[in-house]
Amino acid sequence: MSKNKNKTEHSMLSNIFFFIRLLFSISPLLVIGECIWGIILTLPARLISVLGVKYIIDIVSSRERTERVFAVIAVIAAVLVLSKLIAWLFREFYWNVEREKVYRGLNTKLYEKAKSLDLSSYDDPDFYNNFILTIESSSDSIQNMLGLVRNYIGNIISLFTIGSILLAIDPLCLLIILVFVVAFTPLSRKIGSLQMNRRIDNTRFHRRSDYFQRIFYLQDYAKEVRMNNIKPLLIERYNDAADDVIKNQKKYWSKISLFYFIQESGVQVLGFMFILPLYLGYCVLVKKTVSPGDFVASFNGAYSIAMSFNFLTVWALSAFSERGKMIEKYREFLKCEGKIKDGKQSALISQPKTIEIKNLSFTYPGNNEPTLNNINLTVKPYEKIALVGYNGAGKTTLTNLLLRLYDATEGEILIDGEDIRNCTVKSHRNRFSAVFQDFQIFSCSVAENVALDVDPDKEKVCEALGHSGFTKELKDGTDTEVLREFNDSGIMMSGGEAQKVAIARAFYKNCPYVILDEPSANLDPVAEYNLNQAMLEAAKDKTVIFISHRLSTTINADKIYVMENGRIIESGSHAELMEKDSAYAYMFNLQAEKYRKG
Repeated sequence: MSKNKNKTEHSMLSNIFFFIRLLFSISPLLVIGECIWGIILTLPARLISVLGVKYIIDIVSSRERTERVFAVIAVIAAVLVLSKLIAWLFREFYWNVEREKVYRGLNTKLYEKAKSLDLSSYDDPDFYNNFILTIESSSDSIQNMLGLVRNYIGNIISLFTIGSILLAIDPLCLLIILVFVVAFTPLSRKIGSLQMNRRIDNTRFHRRSDYFQRIFYLQDYAKEVRMNNIKPLLIERYNDAADDVIKNQKKYWSKISLFYFIQESGVQVLGFMFILPLYLGYCVLVKKTVSPGDFVASFNGAYSIAMSFNFLTVWALSAFSERGKMIEKYREFLKCEGKIKDGKQSALISQPKTIEIKNLSFTYPGNNEPTLNNINLTVKPYEKIALVGYNGAGKTTLTNLLLRLYDATEGEILIDGEDIRNCTVKSHRNRFSAVFQDFQIFSCSVAENVALDVDPDKEKVCEALGHSGFTKELKDGTDTEVLREFNDSGIMMSGGEAQKVAIARAFYKNCPYVILDEPSANLDPVAEYNLNQAMLEAAKDKTVIFISHRLSTTINADKIYVMENGRIIESGSHAELMEKDSAYAYMFNLQAEKYRKG
């Protein structure tokens, strides 16, 4: 994604309109309401400060019908109260609800896009940084953009309204303010650029500090942290990352604060506090061209216009520049496309067919050496095959290619003679059920964890759990909540119990092919034996490919493929490989010896 940045970068205005259109497509009334809200919050108070105050001063100066002052004050109070009331009703009874809908709509787009990208996207650090920045800033972008639009519309309407009034009284006031504001406008772009760069750098540093922070409260790390002397190391690394964040803040905020100071000093102090009062004083005392009411109206009107100009051309421009850069990241992410493309056909989920892997090679992005090198194998329907070998041999990578989580660098994978790349990704993956070595348990019910669906079939869930050997007592049956993220009564499972739930997913899903990556890694020998028997029985009408380092699970496999350094070095049944007395026999005897000694 980063490589195409220069080709796809949009202007600030384009990004702003893109995001507003996006918000409008989700909630039109929210965007319209924000615009009206901005006018209501800004215009009445500024009109009162100009016309209302002028009218009161003129009445008092003329000393005629002074009782009218009270009526004017009452009208002013009523207008202010009514505008505040309308704004409050909009915010409390509409804005909060619609804002959450917009959050959901935008985040759904992000999650759908994230799900559609292949795993190679996550191997790119620039992409991952942009992804995190986009996800974390989505709600902030909405909040800030809506506030900017609201204030921008309010200030534009106020600018033209008060400007028309001031133009009728004394046009030179408007010219004085315009000169000072325009002179300092170029600094706003610099400020916006600095703020965006600060956020990008902070995201990178916060990733490091957040990682070490999570280690102290995540249950996965609890035992390691308490049983070893790693705490000083973690604290040191956390402090280093936190120091980098602090240094980064100092680096940018010193410059940003300086530019803000120059802007405010030039516009507010020099323009409003010195030049403008001198000119208005000259008009009143020397030229006598303005009345006391006109004097106050001119000063207040000029100040109001200057505030609008200052917001529209200095502060808002800086804020829109920063938001525009954030929206650019958002657009880049939404336009980002993975390397894995849909085929034109829809794969049929039927009985198992022959899987052929021909001359398959694969190199991870950024690596020079291939992880898989010229793999050839054939899996017949209903076969149970095992992939064995040392860590890094390429076993998991091979199954990832079979699932099209990556696409091969060279070669092809055929199912029933058809290249899997000719099928849509979704329909192809629906043919497989996979339990990964680094499986995850979600904070939802046991049934939902097994089905990975919003509407699980309870009977099928129980059957799948039985096949996996899951016997833990559940107080609410399969509706029992897992983990305590959102429910204090949620159950906590051991590693073996969690793995059985994950394995049950393979039995639940109605598909012809099953991939199991280390299915018995957390199980004791008895549970492992029972699982193997249950797995063979439950998967008798499926093709099963499993990866295992514990070779006792491979004995009943129809065929075993031994992998080393990305190649298949030998294959055959357990008996055939033991008879060869080569790599597999060596590994099996080594493990068997450990059991015998134990």
